[in-house]
Amino acid sequence: MPNLQSSGKDENANQNVHSLTSVCPLGEAFPLPEDKDFQEEFVRLQSLVEEQRLKGREIVVVMGVGFVGAVMAGVVADSVDKEKGEPTKFVIGMQRPSTRSYWKIPYLNRGLAPVEAEDPEVAPMIYRCVKEKRTLTASFTYDALTLADVVVVDVQCDYNKEAIGDVKQGNADIADLENSLKIIGEKINPECLVLIETTVPPGTTEYVAYPIIKKAFEKRGLQDAEPLLAHSFERVMPGREYVASIRDFWRVCSGANATARERVIAFLSDVLNVDEFPLTVLDRPIESETCKIVENSYRATILAFMHEWSLFSERNGVDLIKVIEAIKVRPTHSNIIFPGPGIGGYCLPKDGGLGVWAYHTLMGFEDDIFKITPAAIDINDTRGLRAAQLVRDALRNMGKIVAASRIVVLGVSYREDVGDTRYSGSEIVVRKLAEMGAEMVVHDPYVRHWWELEKQDTYPAAGRSMARFFRNQENLSNIIVHKDLQKTLRFADAVVLAVRHQEYLELNPDDIVAMTGRPAAIIDCFGLLDDQKIRRYFELGCEVKGLGRGHVKRIKDEVRNT
Repeated sequence: MPNLQSSGKDENANQNVHSLTSVCPLGEAFPLPEDKDFQEEFVRLQSLVEEQRLKGREIVVVMGVGFVGAVMAGVVADSVDKEKGEPTKFVIGMQRPSTRSYWKIPYLNRGLAPVEAEDPEVAPMIYRCVKEKRTLTASFTYDALTLADVVVVDVQCDYNKEAIGDVKQGNADIADLENSLKIIGEKINPECLVLIETTVPPGTTEYVAYPIIKKAFEKRGLQDAEPLLAHSFERVMPGREYVASIRDFWRVCSGANATARERVIAFLSDVLNVDEFPLTVLDRPIESETCKIVENSYRATILAFMHEWSLFSERNGVDLIKVIEAIKVRPTHSNIIFPGPGIGGYCLPKDGGLGVWAYHTLMGFEDDIFKITPAAIDINDTRGLRAAQLVRDALRNMGKIVAASRIVVLGVSYREDVGDTRYSGSEIVVRKLAEMGAEMVVHDPYVRHWWELEKQDTYPAAGRSMARFFRNQENLSNIIVHKDLQKTLRFADAVVLAVRHQEYLELNPDDIVAMTGRPAAIIDCFGLLDDQKIRRYFELGCEVKGLGRGHVKRIKDEVRNT
């Protein structure tokens, strides 16, 4: 499937093509709509909605057709009445017509998914809903909100970190969400349910969304109308079960009042597999919002906890991988995992920060109750620096220095067998080694473009790249994610095994050394190497280091002394 991931460079590139053009990742340019196009678009939507209402279908507007919104729109549009087997929803996926994102609208209306996905269900589902069932369309006009019975808000809410290793210096970026809520309040029928699915700082629905929409209602003369606000966070997992993680998974929900609670229960029961995965209904949105933050903070904390034991293991001859496997035999600890070079994905690296920010900013408390949650984020954010140190040490043992070395990183996504690079631990590894002067080369079988590096001047936003925390980053804009492993490894001085992709798990030392053409420093960041492979690397003249792999020195001594 072609890479349809948003690049973040579109806006600068577009200015060179046409000031009112949105360019998709594959290079096709789409002129942005002009003033006259908005009225024509609304007439189109009115006609479609009138036809759909005659079929007894509820009109759902999904605001934001990015990583979550596009697939959520497809899941809702693909849902059917459990008894009759007929669609009950008509979905309008709405995206504001910016140079960065407008291309997603014509893409969706062609029946194409505007997101990269390893899940084979995504593309057929989008095509089926747009072209066959005709229960999904996409639009750029906010007037679509006037037609909605339900609005699902999937507008991104980020957390801006102002330093590496000190999350408390950051702040929640909820401006886009606030702007969207203001427009919703200005447009919707007061009987419309507004379901916020975005992961937000606890209290956002009640402290931010409610007053914004309530004031907008009052300006429209709707003094007695109470906003029907609900919250239900996603538990999306990229990979081959992307759709199932939305449709066939447990969901938590809440409503700001009794009516909203009843409406959100009914809506989610219509579109999700609640028979096998029942809803958990909480009393207030702040509880649902807190649920997501605590859930992800717990996972991030457990992973950060393993970092100190990783260092202990490295310094005291312990193989932490074997220790973890021994612990996992106990059923109560079966989900313990090794953290690797960093904790990536969109949620775990930042969600705890949303909670800390909300406590001080939305609720107005001044005391510092949060100790463990921010510490976990800080540890996870800087773990990649330890991997870079191991590269340095391994090269030093071979009589080399980082600044004069060609270093190949195998794996740039944040987890195994997916192409998602958001907050990838490999980014810190690459940036730190580049700062030290290394020639960096990367390979990944799932990632076509590493936008965080290739578009670092504008992605994820101007001035927000991790490049600002390091020196000597300019050349990383020219990085290419290679696919030919043999060519990538040629003349490598060091090879960093950064992600547990299946392709890398199957590599053997003899092949690696044959491809590098000489003994190299091998750095295992994620427990990919068993003792037999470690031993063979030493026999071939390589140096081996690994996060949490303190026992490699013992194997090295055994090989050298035989």
